[in-house]
Amino acid sequence: MSSGKKRAAAHVTIHEMARRLGISAASVSYALNGRPGVGEATRERVLALARELDWHPSSSARALSRSRTDTIGMVLRRDPELLGQEPYYMSLLSGVESVLAEAGQSLMLRMVGTAPGRDLDVYRQWSAERRVDGVIVLDRLVEDPRPALLRSLGMPFVMHGLRLDPATGTQVVEDLVTDARVLVDHLASLGHTDIVDVTGPLNLAHEVERRDAVAAEAAVCGIRVQVVEGDYTRAGAERLVADRLPSWREATAVISSNDVMALGILRSLTVAGRTDVALVSWDDSMLCDISAPSITALARHPDVQGQRSARNLLHAIDADPEQAEPPMPSRLVVRETSVPARRG
Repeated sequence: MSSGKKRAAAHVTIHEMARRLGISAASVSYALNGRPGVGEATRERVLALARELDWHPSSSARALSRSRTDTIGMVLRRDPELLGQEPYYMSLLSGVESVLAEAGQSLMLRMVGTAPGRDLDVYRQWSAERRVDGVIVLDRLVEDPRPALLRSLGMPFVMHGLRLDPATGTQVVEDLVTDARVLVDHLASLGHTDIVDVTGPLNLAHEVERRDAVAAEAAVCGIRVQVVEGDYTRAGAERLVADRLPSWREATAVISSNDVMALGILRSLTVAGRTDVALVSWDDSMLCDISAPSITALARHPDVQGQRSARNLLHAIDADPEQAEPPMPSRLVVRETSVPARRG
């Protein structure tokens, strides 16, 4: 078929096909969608014409016929400027998009900043306007109103990073307890017995869970832990360590909640001449690899996490939660900041 005919076919409607065949538009629709209500001979005529025209329904027509939008939503409650500095989120979003593209789905992304309630307004708007089929929810709060709201709206969702629970839409894409054990055990193997845990904001549920998991494993290993709350930024972590370092005389290792903060921590340690302090990060990225010295970090595969969240949401939309995928184990990438504890 010539390219000219293909271009013309792209504009052929069901009504035009019905006119050519001398039948009703309803009969054409039934035949194309494999529905009863049309004879086999008529069905074959319709399908033959569709093949001749290289006809296929538009995405909007497919969505309308199934009461679907073929669109998945994500609302990010982060400062847009800071979000662009976090490799984790860029990698996670690329994983989500790769699955949606393969499935013929679109991603509707909205960044609302940190003002309370703006994300809830977006969900209400999307529901009222039938803009999305479901949503992926990130950064669960300790007191989080989103699951209850989404359930009340009847909107399928997955809560990225948690245990699978069809009643609440949560799922597993990471194992925080195992990851904490890997980090703490690595420091213990280097002889560290006094560490600082620089967390992210502790209004986030996963940060509380990480903090508790680190403390639990440290207790098993006989390691003392000091917890300090960070803000996910390089500058904030740099200031925090510069201010607190004089009081950390006994500490010989630091755990950073992300790679961006790890850069700030490393800079303050370097300026202070504390090259004897080990540093490990919960997040690995190119930042950890190219820093000097390079930073030991957990490769948690955010792209794969994003793929799993997207696939699990598509399963949830299809009411098929048993297809949800298990977490992928993280891998510790040991680099130059894995220094042994100083003696004496």
